[in-house]
Amino acid sequence: MARILIVDDAKFMRITLTKILQKANHTIIGEAENGKEAVELYQSLHPDVVILDITMPVMNGIEAVRAIKQVDRNTKIIICSAIGQQRLVVEAIEAGAADFIVKPFEENRVLEAINRLL
Repeated sequence: MARILIVDDAKFMRITLTKILQKANHTIIGEAENGKEAVELYQSLHPDVVILDITMPVMNGIEAVRAIKQVDRNTKIIICSAIGQQRLVVEAIEAGAADFIVKPFEENRVLEAINRLL
């Protein structure tokens, strides 16, 4: 099972993802509210997978993908987006994200994305 860092400015989204992932026996090793916190936590926790929202204050998800990839180019990052953010998803994938999931989260799709990266 994976050690996962969840990054989303909405607490409700972090709770939703935590429930889905813990039910599948994954371990949530950290949570962040913005990209800057994500980069700092990545460096100290070294998670197996980072699930990262695109739209956040301080540092957005695309900037965070780039920053985390500078620390570890082998990082496995899944980007989260709302419907209608296709352009941003493409930009995040180009920056180094390995996959994306759409909000509202579908349990099967979240677990499928994690399993594909492991």
